[in-house]
Amino acid sequence: MDEQLCSEKWVDRVAIVSASGELDMLTAPQLRDAVQSALSQNPAGLIVDLTDVEFLGSAGMQVLMEAHNQTGGTETRFAVVAEGSATSRPLKITGIADLIDLFSSLDEAVENLTA
Repeated sequence: MDEQLCSEKWVDRVAIVSASGELDMLTAPQLRDAVQSALSQNPAGLIVDLTDVEFLGSAGMQVLMEAHNQTGGTETRFAVVAEGSATSRPLKITGIADLIDLFSSLDEAVENLTA
């Protein structure tokens, strides 16, 4: 199993947390920590980029919903970048895609949140 890595970068006041590898119950806490770290800096927006994620399990989706719930009612906008069967498909099947802003590319998400 590859170690799942999370990285954080910023575009203006939008935090981008990128994950790669498998996002399951063993690696989801790393994503949770990265999301919490970004949110603690009071960003105008938070994007979770799942472009390089090969598997998105329920624990990873739970982290996304927690971030959605945390940013709801605040000034921080929240979006997820997911494209393809490994990431966008499970989000659509579970109905999460109906609740969160889902983009197929990071550029599109950044453009939307920084506009």
